[in-house]
Amino acid sequence: MTKTLPEWSPRSWHEKVAAQQPVYPDSQAVERVTKELANLPPLVTSWEIEALKSQLAGAARGDVFMLQGGDCAESFEDCDSTRIAAKLKILLKMSLVMIHGTKKPVVRIGRIAGQYAKPRSADQESRGDITLPTYRGDIVNRSGFTREDRTPDPWLLLRGYERAALTLNFIRALADGGFADLHHPEYWDLSFVPHSALAEEYERIVESIRESMSFMEAVAGRPDTTKRVDVYTSHEGLSLLYEEAQTRKVPHRHGWFNLSTHMPWIGMRTAMTDGAHVEFFRGLRNPVGVKIGPKMTPEWLGELLDILHPEGEPGRLVLIHRMGASDIAEKLPPLIEAVRATGKSVVWCADPMHGNTETTASGIKTRRFDNILSEIEQAFEIHHELGTVLGGVHFECTGENVTECIGGARGLDESDLSRDYRTRVDPRLNYEQSLEMAMRVARHIRHMDRRRVGGG
Repeated sequence: MTKTLPEWSPRSWHEKVAAQQPVYPDSQAVERVTKELANLPPLVTSWEIEALKSQLAGAARGDVFMLQGGDCAESFEDCDSTRIAAKLKILLKMSLVMIHGTKKPVVRIGRIAGQYAKPRSADQESRGDITLPTYRGDIVNRSGFTREDRTPDPWLLLRGYERAALTLNFIRALADGGFADLHHPEYWDLSFVPHSALAEEYERIVESIRESMSFMEAVAGRPDTTKRVDVYTSHEGLSLLYEEAQTRKVPHRHGWFNLSTHMPWIGMRTAMTDGAHVEFFRGLRNPVGVKIGPKMTPEWLGELLDILHPEGEPGRLVLIHRMGASDIAEKLPPLIEAVRATGKSVVWCADPMHGNTETTASGIKTRRFDNILSEIEQAFEIHHELGTVLGGVHFECTGENVTECIGGARGLDESDLSRDYRTRVDPRLNYEQSLEMAMRVARHIRHMDRRRVGGG
C-alpha cells in the first residue's frame, strides 16, 4: 500500500539531508542570488513540459522512442554557437537514423542548457601538500586549483542561468529556422563509414533517409516538411538552490513546475528515499528521470516509486538504467519485475555509458564502443524476454570528433586518446561514434522487429 506523504513545498527539501551540495561561505550572497533567480523569467514553459510528458507516455507504451544525449558536464565555455550547433546537429542526425530503424516518432532530449553541476565522490581534492574543495562544475566553483577558484561562489548560479538561457535561445532559433533540414548530402559526414564492416548498410540507411525526406516533401508539395523539430532539455537536478529558485506555480495549471528544464533527473548518489533530492522531485509536475545502477535493489526502487510516482501517471517517471555490460543480465531483470509488480507506467531507458567507464594504465578515463553497444543490445533482449518496452537510450556524446572513447569504425585505441581528449569529467562518444552507434541501435531494433513478426 502506498504510504501517505507529508505536505510538499519547493522548500520542504530543506528539512532533509541534502547530499552533494556545496558549502557557501557567504549566506547573505546566497539569499540575494536565489531571490534574483526566482524573479527571472522561466527558461522553459509548462506547456512544453506537458507536451514532453505526453510524448514520454507514448514511449512507455512503445509508440514513441526517446533519445537523450549530450555532454557529461557542460562548461560555461560551451555557450558557443559552433559547439551548440554541433551538439544539436548530432542529436538530430541520430534521431533520424533511429526513426528510420524504429519506424516510430523519436522524442529528442538534450543534456544541454543546464548540465553545469556534477556529483563528486569526495568533498576535497589534494595535490601534494595542498587540499582544496573538489571542483563540482561551473555553476558551483571553478576548475583551477587555487583557493579562490575552488571556493563555492553563489553568483555562479546566476551565470549558469544566463548561459542556459543563451544556449536555449540559440537552440530554439536553430530548430525553428531550418537547421533541421538534414537531407542535404553535405550535412552528413560519412568519412568513417568505409572503415566499417557494415559500410554498405550504413550508406543504405543514409540514402534511405534522404529518399524518404524527398518523398515527403514531394507529397506535401513544399520543401520545409522536415525543417522544424522539437528539442527538449534535461539536466541532473543536483543544485537544489538553483532548481528551487526556478520552481513555481503556473496560471491555469495544477501543481508546481521546475521551469529550469523540461526533464530534470536524480542521480544514484542522491536517490536516497529519505534525502533532500527525492523530497524536492516528488512535488514537481515535470517528467523526472532516476538513474538506477547495479547497487539499486528492488526494495529501494519500490520505495522510490511510492514517493516519486504514487499515481503512476504515464510519462511522469523515466527509469534510466546504467548497469554495465558485465552486470546488466544479472541486475536489471529483478528491477523490471519489481516495477511490473506495481502496475505503474514508467519509461525504461538504457544508459550504456556510465556503467562502462574504465581507466587506462596511463590514468585516462575512457569507455569502449563495444561495451556500450553490448549493454544496449542486452537491454533490448532483456526487456523483450520480460515483456516490457525499452522506450529509449541515453548517450554522453558530442558533435565534435574528440578522442575520448575507444573503438568504433575507425578503431580508435588507447594511443589515440591523447590526440584530442577534452572532457573535464566523463568520456563522450564523438561525432562518428555517435552516428555509428545510432546506426547500430537502429539495426538491432530492425532485427528484433523481424523476430517478433516471425514469432522468434
